[in-house]
Amino acid sequence: MQGAADQRVRILAETTQAREKAESLLAGLLDARTASERRLASLSQSDLLKQVTGRSSMDNAIESTRRIIDSLGRTIEQFKRDLSAEDLALLDEAMASMRNGG
Repeated sequence: MQGAADQRVRILAETTQAREKAESLLAGLLDARTASERRLASLSQSDLLKQVTGRSSMDNAIESTRRIIDSLGRTIEQFKRDLSAEDLALLDEAMASMRNGG
């Protein structure tokens, strides 16, 4: 049974890491959108897609990334509810190891 617990902890750690990467991506998208809007304004131009659809391609990417983050968060919380205290301790160790490149 220990192997199954280790596998659950590994999957949870990888899912948590994926959420962290998605959060980093979201921050980059938000910065890029701001830079793009500034650039368009400095050129006295507007986003044609946003004029037609009401949303820019950056807005769409940001919203999609937020949905992914929310979905990963729900998955992580559900997974954590199913883990024992021992499994959660293993998760903390696995996450520390992943952050340190191990």
